[in-house]
Amino acid sequence: MNSNTTHVEGLLKREHFIVVASLLAIAALAWWWLLHGAGTGMNIAMMTTWSFPPPVRPSFVQSWSLEYAVIMLLMWWIMMIAMMTPSAAPMILLYARAHRYEHKLGKIDASVAPTFSFLFGYLTTWLAFALIATGMQWALENAGLVHALVMWSLDPVFSAGLLIAAGLYQLSPLKNVCLEHCRSPAQFLAENFRPGRWGAFQMGLRHGIYCLGCCWFLMALLFAGGVMNLVWIAGLTILVLIEKIAPSGHTIARIAGLTMIAWGGWILLSPHIVMGL
Repeated sequence: MNSNTTHVEGLLKREHFIVVASLLAIAALAWWWLLHGAGTGMNIAMMTTWSFPPPVRPSFVQSWSLEYAVIMLLMWWIMMIAMMTPSAAPMILLYARAHRYEHKLGKIDASVAPTFSFLFGYLTTWLAFALIATGMQWALENAGLVHALVMWSLDPVFSAGLLIAAGLYQLSPLKNVCLEHCRSPAQFLAENFRPGRWGAFQMGLRHGIYCLGCCWFLMALLFAGGVMNLVWIAGLTILVLIEKIAPSGHTIARIAGLTMIAWGGWILLSPHIVMGL
C-alpha cells in the first residue's frame, strides 16, 4: 500500500465529518444571507407578515435591470439552498457512505468520494427552478399580482387559487411518486449508483429532478405568502422536511393538501372577497 492510497483512505474515513460540517455550513450561510435581505437591500422584517392573505399595500411596476434580475435569481437560488439542503442531507450522506463501501470492496478507484459533485448536481436542479421562478416573479409583478417591494400577493383571489392548486397537486399521483422517491434514498442509490465525479453529478441532478417534482408547487406558494416572508419560508421548509423523513410523510402531505384546498376555499368564500368579485 503506497502513501497516496493511505492518504486517500484517511480522507475517506474523515469524509462523513467533512460532509456533515459542510452541509451545516452551507445551510447556515444560506439562512444568514436570507436574514440579511438576500442582496435586495430590504429589511426582511418589512417583508414578513403573519397575515394571510397578506395586507394589500400600494405598489408600482418597476423596470428590472440586468443587475436586479441577477439579484433576484441569486435570491431564489440561495433561498432554495436554505430550504432544501436539510431535507436532502440524508440522501447526500447515504451517497457518501455507499461510495466508501464500493471503494472498500474494490469496485471503484481509490478516490475521495465525490459527494460535493452529487450536491452540486442537486443544487443545479434548483438553480433551474430559480431561473423559472425569477421569470414568474417579473411577470406577476408586471401583472400587478405581486408587490414589487414586499414581494407578496396583492390579490386574495390569486392567493386562494395558488393554495387550491398546490393542495390539489399534493394529492396527485405525480406528487406521490416523487415523494416516494425522496423518501427511499437507499433504493435510489441501488438503482442509479454511478462512480466518479461525473456520475455523482448525474445522480445529484436526477435526485434533484424528483425533489423538484415533489416540492415545486409548495415553493410557488411563496408568491402568495411572500417570496421573502420568513413565516412562509420557515413553514414550508419544515413541511418539506417532515414529508420526506417522518414515518407518516405521505399522510402528512395529503393532510397538508386538504388543508390548503380548504384554506383557499375559505378565502374565496369570505364576504369581503365575494363583494369584490
